[in-house]
Amino acid sequence: MGATAITARPFMSNAGHAKTVTPLLIAAVVLLGAVGPLATDMYVPAFPHVTADLGASIGSVQLTLTTFFLGMGLGQLIGGPVSDQIGRKRPLLVGTVVTLVASVICAMAPTIAIMLVARFFQGLGAGWAMVIGRAVIVDLAHGSQLVRVMNVLMGVGALAPMIAPLIGAFILRFSVWRNAFWLIAVLTIVMFLAALLVIPESLPPAKRHGGGLQAFVRNSRVVLANRRFVGYMLTNAATGVALFAYVASSPILIQVRNGLSPMTYSVDFAANAGGMMIMTLLAARLATRVNTRKVMFTGQSMALVGSLIMMTGAVWFNAHWTFLLPSFFLLMAGQGLIGPNGGALASAEVPQYAGTASAVLGLTMSLSFSISPPIVALFGEGSAFGPALMFLLGALASMFFLLVVARAKAGAGL
Repeated sequence: MGATAITARPFMSNAGHAKTVTPLLIAAVVLLGAVGPLATDMYVPAFPHVTADLGASIGSVQLTLTTFFLGMGLGQLIGGPVSDQIGRKRPLLVGTVVTLVASVICAMAPTIAIMLVARFFQGLGAGWAMVIGRAVIVDLAHGSQLVRVMNVLMGVGALAPMIAPLIGAFILRFSVWRNAFWLIAVLTIVMFLAALLVIPESLPPAKRHGGGLQAFVRNSRVVLANRRFVGYMLTNAATGVALFAYVASSPILIQVRNGLSPMTYSVDFAANAGGMMIMTLLAARLATRVNTRKVMFTGQSMALVGSLIMMTGAVWFNAHWTFLLPSFFLLMAGQGLIGPNGGALASAEVPQYAGTASAVLGLTMSLSFSISPPIVALFGEGSAFGPALMFLLGALASMFFLLVVARAKAGAGL
């Protein structure tokens, strides 16, 4: 992509130098956003190894996903308002340092308790940096340029969940699981250098405001008073619970219960992420041709069929992999039709509070991701029925929130 492919209205800093959205800046922001999925998906294939190395239960290892996403949700919640008050660059550098220190502690963690705490701070720093990186883009790009840049960020960012498990499996094949966190630490150093040298201070003092968290809470009340916004938000949250029931349970079900290799699991995980990316791109092409709610309902139907296949395999066929793999694919691919559209429809309900809506949606999704692992753990180590039940309830709840809570406007269809 050439330097002229993506441009934006120049922003004049205090020094009088114009700053634009360049390919190098986009690459830096993509890296900020990629640390989160890399820190999750690259680590998931190692669950059985972490369990053995730290002498921990499968459930406690799954809880490291919960603490990570709790931290990420909190980081997104406070990172944006703080950067609105004091500027983007300094908070961004702080977020990368927190991520780096936490990643090193994860790599050296002697116990699961230390790992749980370190994963929380790793998520906190990653979420903090990610939300500020996107805020920089919003500061510098405008109108159609902003839409194009955000599409590029989403498209390139979707590659991280595809390649992360393959990298994790490669590390496990030739090394130990701790090196996945050392690799994340190295990437975080690169992220720090990008924040220091590439990403500009995009919010001049004249545009900073002191509303902070108080303004966020006030605006959130207005946003959450909109019934359809809440409906679309919960539609996405329900599928998020099902999605991370898959992430938390799949490495144990595939590798331990079915005896498949970490590389086989990682290839399947990458294929499922690829299916989700393809469906997301398809949804984008259908945006002006097909009713968006119908596209979402199609994704929900795919997830429902996948949950029924999963439940059938769990109850009658000892969770054989021939049932698990198609179930996982349908769930992930269906999410590609639900998630982006649900977020877009929710934001469209409150256009005057776009920033607050984005933060609320991000926080809700992080919380929905975080509650799945402990619920899966309640059903016992290696249980397939628990994840299958969460798949099914998530799909049904998502349909309910779309069709009942977020009722269509008159004449909109579905």
